[in-house]
Formats: sequence, structure tokens, C-alpha cells
Amino acid sequence: MKVRENLEVIQNQIADACKKTGRNPEEIKIIAVTKYVSPERAQEAIEAGVTHLGENRDEGLLHKIGQLGDKPVWHFIGTLQTRKVKSIIEHVTYIHSLDRLSLAKEINKRSDSKVRCLIQVNASGEESKHGLKPEDVIGFVQELKQFSNIEISGLMAMAPLTEDEQVIRECFRTVKRLQAEVQSLMYDYAPCNELSMGMSNDFQIAVEEGSTMVRIGTALVGNESEVH
Repeated sequence: MKVRENLEVIQNQIADACKKTGRNPEEIKIIAVTKYVSPERAQEAIEAGVTHLGENRDEGLLHKIGQLGDKPVWHFIGTLQTRKVKSIIEHVTYIHSLDRLSLAKEINKRSDSKVRCLIQVNASGEESKHGLKPEDVIGFVQELKQFSNIEISGLMAMAPLTEDEQVIRECFRTVKRLQAEVQSLMYDYAPCNELSMGMSNDFQIAVEEGSTMVRIGTALVGNESEVH
């Protein structure tokens, strides 16, 4: 299917989820995850009206930017190695995977201005996932006060791979509660207004539970095997 048609379906599904919970669909940023598709397919997403693009590797990000330019709002959504910060820092608006002090230190050092970072939370407790344990998030936020070039814009999480909707909801609710806790601290450097939760298979649930950013790859742009 064309990206434009996929986008329309997704926008309608988000609108339905917002209607259930009394939210405004305009609060939700749709991030097209373009890591498995060509720059041409990513360009199709831009032409369809998508303004936020996400990549999870520095090579993919820099290649796409080389082809598409800096006009889209670029999100780095994958695990970020400290040594890779230098190459991407000037190109991204959001980093979704801040999960350790050494990474914060490098981001702060390499940037000339505030970088919008989301703290990655491992709310499901799975060993295969990166991120902080929920109980460690507040302490980590407080440690980040020392870095003048870091803004804690929000939290990011991935739900466990399960068909059990209640398990998924509880994971997202844990992160939503953490967001409220961070906001209650009222730190200037940690407005924590964003929740990056929900992917192709669970974004509607995520929106119902408070997500403001959904990271959608397959359902929006597909992957190369489907595109060609």
C-alpha cells in the first residue's frame, strides 16, 4: 500500500483511541520508523505529510539525512553507543534512548545547545530490553541536573511482546505514573511532557494510556521486502 493510505488508516485509529479517552489527536506525534526502508520510501512518507522520522542506527540516520536533508524532525530511537554521539548529535532533535550517565555526559559534551532526551525505561523487566528499572528513574533524573545541555523531554518504553492486552496496558501505565512523578518535581531541565510509547502492533493501546509519540515502522512504511 501507499504510505499516504497507511497514514490515513493510522490517523483514524489514533483518533478512535483519543475519542475513547477524551484526548486531542493533535497531541500525538507519528514517528515514521524508516530503518528498514529506502530513502525513497522515507521520502514518500514526508510527501504524505509525516514530519517526524526515526532511525535506530547512526549509519542509517546519516545516510537518510544525506538523501533527504535536515527538514524532517529526526529522532534517534535505538540504543546509542557513547562513541557514536559525536556523529549524530547535530542532526537529531530527539534522542529516545538515554539510559546511563556516561551517555548523558557525552551528549552534554558534544552539543552546543540543549538536546531533547527521553529516558528509556525497561518497564517490562525483560532482560533483552535496554533501559532503567522504574525504581531507578527518579534518581537518574536528579543526577542529570549537572548537564546544562540536556533537557529531559520525556520517557520512552517498549511493551513486552505478548498478546495479553492487560500486560501491555500495565507496562504503559507504569511509565505514565513515572512521568507524573518526574513532572511533580518541577525541575526546569526535566519538563517530561512526552511519552514515547507504542509501535505498529500496540500504538492504539499506548495512545489510550497517554502516549504522545508513537514509533511506527511496518504499519506505515512497511519494509523493503514489502516495498519491492
